[in-house]
Amino acid sequence: MAVEQLDQYRLPVRRLAWPAIAASLLLSACSTFQSGSEHAAPAEPIQPSAPAAPVVTPQMQAAREHLKQIAGLQERLYRVAAPLLINNADLCKAQARNILGFTAKNKYSYPGEYGDASAAVLGYDDVLQVSGVLAGSGAAKAGLRKGDDLVAAGGKPLPKGRDAESKAAAVFGPLTANSAMLNMTVARNGSNQTLNVPVTRACAFRVDLGNSDNVNAYNDGGRVLLTRGMINFAQNDEAIAYVMAKELAHNILGHTVQMRSTATMSSIIDNLASVRPDLTMLVGSAGVRPMPADYDVAADNLALYMLARAGYNISNAHGFWQRLSGQYPATVLNGYTAIHPSVSARLAAMDRTVSEIKAKQASKRPLLP
Repeated sequence: MAVEQLDQYRLPVRRLAWPAIAASLLLSACSTFQSGSEHAAPAEPIQPSAPAAPVVTPQMQAAREHLKQIAGLQERLYRVAAPLLINNADLCKAQARNILGFTAKNKYSYPGEYGDASAAVLGYDDVLQVSGVLAGSGAAKAGLRKGDDLVAAGGKPLPKGRDAESKAAAVFGPLTANSAMLNMTVARNGSNQTLNVPVTRACAFRVDLGNSDNVNAYNDGGRVLLTRGMINFAQNDEAIAYVMAKELAHNILGHTVQMRSTATMSSIIDNLASVRPDLTMLVGSAGVRPMPADYDVAADNLALYMLARAGYNISNAHGFWQRLSGQYPATVLNGYTAIHPSVSARLAAMDRTVSEIKAKQASKRPLLP
Protein backbone atom coordinates (compact mmCIF):
# COMPACT_ATOMS: atom_id res chain seq x y z
CA MET A 1 0.00 0.00 0.00
CA ALA A 2 1.20 3.21 -0.59
CA VAL A 3 -0.72 4.65 1.88
CA GLU A 4 -2.62 7.18 -0.20
CA GLN A 5 -2.43 5.02 -3.22
CA LEU A 6 -1.94 3.89 0.18
CA ASP A 7 -2.59 -1.17 5.63
CA GLN A 8 -9.63 3.12 7.73
CA TYR A 9 -21.93 8.20 5.54
CA ARG A 10 -24.95 9.41 6.76
CA LEU A 11 -27.91 7.12 6.97
CA PRO A 12 -30.75 8.21 4.75
CA VAL A 13 -33.56 9.44 7.02
CA ARG A 14 -37.14 9.36 5.77
CA ARG A 15 -38.56 12.86 5.73
CA LEU A 16 -42.04 13.02 7.23
CA ALA A 17 -44.68 15.57 6.34
CA TRP A 18 -45.10 17.93 9.27
CA PRO A 19 -48.71 18.73 10.23
CA ALA A 20 -49.64 22.37 9.65
CA ILE A 21 -49.99 24.42 12.81
CA ALA A 22 -52.57 27.21 12.91
CA ALA A 23 -51.07 30.57 13.77
CA SER A 24 -53.99 31.38 16.09
CA LEU A 25 -57.44 30.12 16.94
CA LEU A 26 -60.14 32.75 17.59
CA LEU A 27 -63.14 31.72 19.74
CA SER A 28 -66.33 33.88 19.81
CA ALA A 29 -67.63 34.81 23.25
CA CYS A 30 -71.22 33.86 24.08
CA SER A 31 -73.60 36.83 23.61
CA THR A 32 -75.78 35.81 26.57
CA PHE A 33 -75.16 37.87 29.71
CA GLN A 34 -73.31 35.97 32.43
CA SER A 35 -72.18 37.12 35.81
CA GLY A 36 -68.53 37.95 35.47
CA SER A 37 -66.81 38.01 32.13
CA GLU A 38 -65.46 34.67 31.02
CA HIS A 39 -62.91 34.14 28.27
CA ALA A 40 -62.17 30.95 26.45
CA ALA A 41 -58.80 29.42 27.34
CA PRO A 42 -56.26 29.64 24.51
CA ALA A 43 -55.93 26.45 22.52
CA GLU A 44 -52.88 24.31 23.08
CA PRO A 45 -50.57 24.43 20.04
CA ILE A 46 -50.44 21.25 18.05
CA GLN A 47 -47.04 19.68 18.50
CA PRO A 48 -45.34 18.12 15.48
CA SER A 49 -44.74 14.42 15.75
CA ALA A 50 -41.11 13.34 16.11
CA PRO A 51 -39.44 11.94 13.01
CA ALA A 52 -39.59 8.18 12.94
CA ALA A 53 -36.30 6.45 13.71
CA PRO A 54 -34.70 4.93 10.63
CA VAL A 55 -35.32 1.23 10.29
CA VAL A 56 -32.17 -0.81 10.92
CA THR A 57 -32.54 -4.32 9.58
CA PRO A 58 -30.59 -7.26 11.04
CA GLN A 59 -28.51 -7.29 7.86
CA MET A 60 -27.66 -3.60 8.29
CA GLN A 61 -26.75 -4.11 11.96
CA ALA A 62 -24.51 -7.05 11.06
CA ALA A 63 -22.78 -4.92 8.42
CA ARG A 64 -22.18 -2.18 10.99
CA GLU A 65 -20.59 -4.58 13.46
CA HIS A 66 -18.48 -6.14 10.72
CA LEU A 67 -17.30 -2.76 9.41
CA LYS A 68 -16.39 -1.63 12.92
CA GLN A 69 -14.16 -4.69 13.23
CA ILE A 70 -12.62 -4.12 9.79
CA ALA A 71 -11.84 -0.47 10.56
CA GLY A 72 -10.16 -1.40 13.84
CA LEU A 73 -7.96 -4.08 12.28
CA GLN A 74 -6.99 -1.87 9.34
CA GLU A 75 -6.00 0.92 11.71
CA ARG A 76 -3.83 -1.55 13.59
CA LEU A 77 -2.10 -2.57 10.36
CA TYR A 78 -1.38 1.10 9.57
CA ARG A 79 0.15 1.54 13.01
CA VAL A 80 2.44 -1.47 12.57
CA ALA A 81 3.32 -0.54 8.98
CA ALA A 82 4.33 3.07 9.63
CA PRO A 83 7.94 2.59 10.79
CA LEU A 84 8.52 -0.28 8.36
CA LEU A 85 7.58 1.89 5.39
CA ILE A 86 9.09 5.18 6.55
CA ASN A 87 12.37 3.98 8.09
CA ASN A 88 13.38 1.71 5.20
CA ALA A 89 13.36 3.94 2.13
CA ASP A 90 17.10 3.18 1.74
CA LEU A 91 16.31 -0.53 1.43
CA CYS A 92 13.51 -0.20 -1.13
CA LYS A 93 15.05 2.38 -3.46
CA ALA A 94 13.29 1.08 -6.57
CA GLN A 95 9.91 1.30 -4.83
CA ALA A 96 10.49 4.44 -2.72
CA ARG A 97 8.22 7.39 -3.44
CA ASN A 98 7.26 10.74 -1.95
CA ILE A 99 4.14 10.11 0.10
CA LEU A 100 1.98 12.29 2.33
CA GLY A 101 1.22 9.50 4.77
CA PHE A 102 -2.54 9.13 4.97
CA THR A 103 -5.46 7.24 3.46
CA ALA A 104 -8.97 8.53 2.79
CA LYS A 105 -12.34 6.95 2.03
CA ASN A 106 -15.98 7.90 1.59
CA LYS A 107 -19.26 5.99 1.63
CA TYR A 108 -18.72 4.81 -1.94
CA SER A 109 -15.62 2.93 -0.80
CA TYR A 110 -17.96 0.20 0.44
CA PRO A 111 -20.67 -1.78 -1.37
CA GLY A 112 -24.35 -2.20 -0.58
CA GLU A 113 -25.32 -2.24 3.08
CA TYR A 114 -21.72 -1.43 3.98
CA GLY A 115 -22.23 2.04 2.53
CA ASP A 116 -24.99 2.53 5.08
CA ALA A 117 -22.74 1.05 7.75
CA SER A 118 -19.90 3.43 6.93
CA ALA A 119 -22.23 6.38 7.48
CA ALA A 120 -23.46 5.04 10.81
CA VAL A 121 -20.15 3.74 12.15
CA LEU A 122 -17.55 6.02 10.55
CA GLY A 123 -19.55 9.12 9.65
CA TYR A 124 -18.75 8.89 5.93
CA ASP A 125 -20.67 10.70 3.20
CA ASP A 126 -19.79 11.89 -0.34
CA VAL A 127 -16.65 13.70 0.82
CA LEU A 128 -13.33 11.88 1.20
CA GLN A 129 -12.51 11.56 4.88
CA VAL A 130 -9.10 10.74 6.33
CA SER A 131 -9.29 7.12 7.46
CA GLY A 132 -5.71 6.63 8.64
CA VAL A 133 -2.52 8.64 9.25
CA LEU A 134 0.92 7.01 9.34
CA ALA A 135 2.82 7.88 12.49
CA GLY A 136 6.02 9.75 11.64
CA SER A 137 4.80 10.82 8.20
CA GLY A 138 4.53 14.36 6.90
CA ALA A 139 0.76 14.19 7.35
CA ALA A 140 1.15 13.30 11.03
CA LYS A 141 3.74 16.05 11.57
CA ALA A 142 1.47 18.64 9.91
CA GLY A 143 -1.41 17.73 12.21
CA LEU A 144 -3.70 15.92 9.78
CA ARG A 145 -6.19 13.86 11.77
CA LYS A 146 -8.34 10.84 11.22
CA GLY A 147 -11.83 12.16 10.48
CA ASP A 148 -10.72 15.30 8.61
CA ASP A 149 -12.67 15.94 5.38
CA LEU A 150 -10.48 16.58 2.33
CA VAL A 151 -11.41 19.84 0.60
CA ALA A 152 -8.47 20.87 -1.62
CA ALA A 153 -4.82 20.12 -2.36
CA GLY A 154 -2.38 22.50 -4.02
CA GLY A 155 -5.27 24.88 -4.65
CA LYS A 156 -7.25 22.22 -6.54
CA PRO A 157 -10.66 21.08 -5.24
CA LEU A 158 -10.63 17.39 -4.40
CA PRO A 159 -13.26 15.06 -5.91
CA LYS A 160 -16.34 13.79 -4.11
CA GLY A 161 -18.78 10.96 -4.70
CA ARG A 162 -18.15 7.77 -6.62
CA ASP A 163 -14.57 6.97 -7.64
CA ALA A 164 -13.31 9.83 -5.49
CA GLU A 165 -10.42 7.72 -4.17
CA SER A 166 -8.93 7.00 -7.59
CA LYS A 167 -9.61 10.53 -8.83
CA ALA A 168 -7.93 12.03 -5.77
CA ALA A 169 -4.88 9.82 -6.31
CA ALA A 170 -4.57 11.32 -9.79
CA VAL A 171 -4.52 14.79 -8.19
CA PHE A 172 -2.05 13.96 -5.42
CA GLY A 173 0.40 11.98 -7.57
CA PRO A 174 1.89 14.85 -9.62
CA LEU A 175 1.77 17.22 -6.64
CA THR A 176 3.79 14.97 -4.34
CA ALA A 177 6.24 13.97 -7.08
CA ASN A 178 7.30 17.56 -7.75
CA SER A 179 6.98 19.31 -4.38
CA ALA A 180 8.59 19.01 -0.98
CA MET A 181 5.53 20.51 0.68
CA LEU A 182 1.84 20.37 -0.20
CA ASN A 183 -0.74 22.93 0.83
CA MET A 184 -3.96 21.17 1.85
CA THR A 185 -7.37 22.39 2.97
CA VAL A 186 -9.39 20.18 5.28
CA ALA A 187 -12.71 20.61 7.03
CA ARG A 188 -12.63 19.95 10.76
CA ASN A 189 -15.38 20.65 13.30
CA GLY A 190 -17.37 22.67 10.78
CA SER A 191 -14.61 25.00 9.58
CA ASN A 192 -11.85 24.83 6.98
CA GLN A 193 -8.22 24.64 8.01
CA THR A 194 -5.06 24.94 5.92
CA LEU A 195 -2.19 22.54 6.52
CA ASN A 196 1.27 22.53 4.95
CA VAL A 197 2.10 18.85 4.63
CA PRO A 198 5.74 17.86 3.92
CA VAL A 199 6.21 14.82 1.72
CA THR A 200 7.91 11.76 3.20
CA ARG A 201 10.23 9.41 1.34
CA ALA A 202 8.98 5.91 2.06
CA CYS A 203 8.47 2.44 0.65
CA ALA A 204 5.37 2.93 -1.47
CA PHE A 205 3.52 -0.28 -0.72
CA ARG A 206 -0.13 -0.59 0.16
CA VAL A 207 -0.98 -2.61 3.27
CA ASP A 208 -4.39 -4.31 3.25
CA LEU A 209 -6.50 -6.38 5.60
CA GLY A 210 -7.72 -9.74 4.32
CA ASN A 211 -11.27 -10.51 5.47
CA SER A 212 -10.78 -14.23 5.96
CA ASP A 213 -9.83 -16.49 8.83
CA ASN A 214 -7.14 -18.59 7.16
CA VAL A 215 -3.74 -17.86 8.69
CA ASN A 216 -1.83 -16.39 5.77
CA ALA A 217 -0.30 -13.32 4.15
CA TYR A 218 0.20 -12.39 0.50
CA ASN A 219 2.14 -9.97 -1.70
CA ASP A 220 1.82 -9.04 -5.36
CA GLY A 221 4.76 -6.71 -5.92
CA GLY A 222 2.92 -3.53 -4.94
CA ARG A 223 0.73 -4.59 -2.03
CA VAL A 224 0.86 -6.80 1.01
CA LEU A 225 -2.15 -8.33 2.73
CA LEU A 226 -2.47 -10.00 6.11
CA THR A 227 -5.60 -12.01 6.79
CA ARG A 228 -7.77 -11.55 9.85
CA GLY A 229 -6.75 -15.08 10.82
CA MET A 230 -3.06 -14.18 10.71
CA ILE A 231 -3.59 -11.07 12.84
CA ASN A 232 -5.51 -13.08 15.42
CA PHE A 233 -2.80 -15.75 15.45
CA ALA A 234 0.01 -13.20 15.78
CA GLN A 235 -1.76 -11.55 18.73
CA ASN A 236 0.67 -8.65 19.24
CA ASP A 237 2.02 -5.86 17.04
CA GLU A 238 5.56 -7.22 17.11
CA ALA A 239 4.49 -10.54 15.61
CA ILE A 240 2.28 -8.77 13.06
CA ALA A 241 5.36 -6.75 12.08
CA TYR A 242 7.35 -9.97 11.51
CA VAL A 243 4.81 -11.15 8.95
CA MET A 244 4.36 -7.75 7.34
CA ALA A 245 8.11 -7.16 6.96
CA LYS A 246 8.51 -10.58 5.34
CA GLU A 247 5.86 -9.78 2.71
CA LEU A 248 7.31 -6.31 2.12
CA ALA A 249 10.72 -7.91 1.61
CA HIS A 250 9.33 -10.27 -1.03
CA ASN A 251 7.97 -7.19 -2.85
CA ILE A 252 11.28 -5.34 -2.64
CA LEU A 253 13.18 -8.37 -3.96
CA GLY A 254 10.70 -8.87 -6.80
CA HIS A 255 9.96 -12.49 -5.97
CA THR A 256 6.35 -12.53 -7.12
CA VAL A 257 7.36 -11.11 -10.50
CA GLN A 258 10.23 -13.59 -10.83
CA MET A 259 7.87 -16.47 -10.08
CA ARG A 260 5.37 -15.11 -12.60
CA SER A 261 2.71 -15.19 -9.92
CA THR A 262 1.65 -11.55 -10.00
CA ALA A 263 -1.76 -12.16 -11.58
CA THR A 264 -2.61 -14.97 -9.15
CA MET A 265 -1.52 -13.03 -6.08
CA SER A 266 -3.24 -9.84 -7.23
CA SER A 267 -6.54 -11.65 -7.70
CA ILE A 268 -6.29 -13.14 -4.20
CA ILE A 269 -5.54 -9.75 -2.65
CA ASP A 270 -8.35 -8.06 -4.61
CA ASN A 271 -10.77 -10.71 -3.40
CA LEU A 272 -9.75 -10.85 0.26
CA ALA A 273 -9.50 -7.07 0.63
CA SER A 274 -13.20 -6.72 -0.21
CA VAL A 275 -15.66 -6.70 2.69
CA ARG A 276 -17.44 -9.74 1.24
CA PRO A 277 -14.72 -11.95 -0.27
CA ASP A 278 -15.44 -15.12 -2.20
CA LEU A 279 -13.98 -17.67 0.20
CA THR A 280 -14.29 -20.49 -2.32
CA MET A 281 -11.12 -19.05 -3.87
CA LEU A 282 -9.23 -20.30 -0.81
CA VAL A 283 -10.00 -23.95 -1.46
CA GLY A 284 -6.76 -25.91 -1.61
CA SER A 285 -3.70 -23.81 -2.40
CA ALA A 286 -5.70 -21.20 -4.36
CA GLY A 287 -3.23 -21.60 -7.22
CA VAL A 288 -0.30 -20.25 -5.19
CA ARG A 289 2.99 -22.04 -5.79
CA PRO A 290 5.35 -22.65 -2.83
CA MET A 291 8.14 -20.10 -2.46
CA PRO A 292 11.62 -21.49 -3.24
CA ALA A 293 13.85 -21.83 -0.18
CA ASP A 294 16.45 -19.31 -1.42
CA TYR A 295 13.74 -16.69 -2.00
CA ASP A 296 12.34 -17.21 1.49
CA VAL A 297 15.76 -17.03 3.14
CA ALA A 298 16.61 -13.83 1.25
CA ALA A 299 13.29 -12.25 2.26
CA ASP A 300 13.78 -13.23 5.91
CA ASN A 301 17.24 -11.65 5.89
CA LEU A 302 15.97 -8.36 4.47
CA ALA A 303 12.87 -8.40 6.69
CA LEU A 304 14.96 -8.68 9.86
CA TYR A 305 17.01 -5.64 8.86
CA MET A 306 13.82 -3.72 8.10
CA LEU A 307 12.38 -4.68 11.49
CA ALA A 308 15.51 -3.58 13.35
CA ARG A 309 15.61 -0.25 11.49
CA ALA A 310 11.93 0.25 12.34
CA GLY A 311 12.62 -0.24 16.04
CA TYR A 312 11.07 -3.68 16.45
CA ASN A 313 12.62 -6.36 18.67
CA ILE A 314 13.93 -9.12 16.41
CA SER A 315 14.89 -11.52 19.20
CA ASN A 316 11.51 -13.25 19.15
CA ALA A 317 11.29 -13.79 15.39
CA HIS A 318 12.62 -17.36 15.46
CA GLY A 319 10.10 -18.38 18.12
CA PHE A 320 7.18 -16.82 16.27
CA TRP A 321 7.89 -18.54 12.95
CA GLN A 322 8.50 -21.84 14.71
CA ARG A 323 5.17 -21.55 16.53
CA LEU A 324 3.37 -20.70 13.29
CA SER A 325 4.81 -23.66 11.39
CA GLY A 326 4.00 -25.97 14.29
CA GLN A 327 0.34 -24.96 14.58
CA TYR A 328 -0.23 -24.50 10.83
CA PRO A 329 2.08 -26.94 9.04
CA ALA A 330 2.39 -27.28 5.27
CA THR A 331 -0.49 -29.77 5.26
CA VAL A 332 -2.88 -26.85 5.94
CA LEU A 333 -3.22 -25.95 2.28
CA ASN A 334 -4.51 -22.39 2.65
CA GLY A 335 -2.07 -21.58 5.46
CA TYR A 336 1.21 -19.70 5.48
CA THR A 337 3.57 -22.66 5.79
CA ALA A 338 2.04 -24.34 2.73
CA ILE A 339 3.42 -21.56 0.53
CA HIS A 340 6.58 -21.03 2.63
CA PRO A 341 7.55 -24.65 3.43
CA SER A 342 11.33 -24.31 3.92
CA VAL A 343 11.02 -23.85 7.67
CA SER A 344 14.33 -25.40 8.78
CA ALA A 345 16.40 -23.41 6.29
CA ARG A 346 14.56 -20.24 7.23
CA LEU A 347 15.04 -20.64 10.98
CA ALA A 348 18.76 -21.39 10.64
CA ALA A 349 19.28 -18.34 8.42
CA MET A 350 17.27 -16.14 10.80
CA ASP A 351 19.56 -17.04 13.70
CA ARG A 352 22.62 -16.00 11.68
CA THR A 353 21.01 -12.73 10.58
CA VAL A 354 19.83 -11.81 14.08
CA SER A 355 23.37 -12.32 15.42
CA GLU A 356 24.78 -10.21 12.58
CA ILE A 357 22.34 -7.36 13.22
CA LYS A 358 22.96 -7.35 16.97
CA ALA A 359 26.71 -7.16 16.36
CA LYS A 360 26.21 -4.15 14.09
CA GLN A 361 23.93 -2.51 16.65
CA ALA A 362 26.51 -3.05 19.39
CA SER A 363 29.29 -1.50 17.30
CA LYS A 364 26.97 1.24 15.99
CA ARG A 365 27.51 0.24 12.37
CA PRO A 366 24.86 1.00 9.73
CA LEU A 367 22.07 -1.56 9.58
CA LEU A 368 22.46 -2.53 5.96
CA PRO A 369 22.21 -6.12 4.67
